[in-house]
Amino acid sequence: QVQLVESGGGLVQAGGSLRLSCAASGSIFSINAVGWYRQAPGKQRELVAAITSGGRLNYADSVKGRFTISRDNAKNTMYLQMNSLKPEDTAVYYCNADVTTYGLVVSGYWGQGTQVTVSS
Repeated sequence: QVQLVESGGGLVQAGGSLRLSCAASGSIFSINAVGWYRQAPGKQRELVAAITSGGRLNYADSVKGRFTISRDNAKNTMYLQMNSLKPEDTAVYYCNADVTTYGLVVSGYWGQGTQVTVSS
């Protein structure tokens, strides 16, 4: 089994910064693609940023130039650095990882979510 544990959410004023972390643990052979998603009240979950298995970075237009996704393969951890935060960034943020386990099974896993609230 694989677990993703997020941390780093909280309340911040508009223009501020937060850094989210997502640590993966368990029967991990390799972590392939990773991504951050968010879901605001009454809205669908949307992709914020991702790193493909080939290392390409993808960002939602709404966060380009403000958010940066990264990963530390040695620590099985991914990060989302969020700068110049806006009230519309308020949402529950989820990490997602495409993992190959030691049993060579490939599955997608989700973190439990962390609340980010940006006050105006």
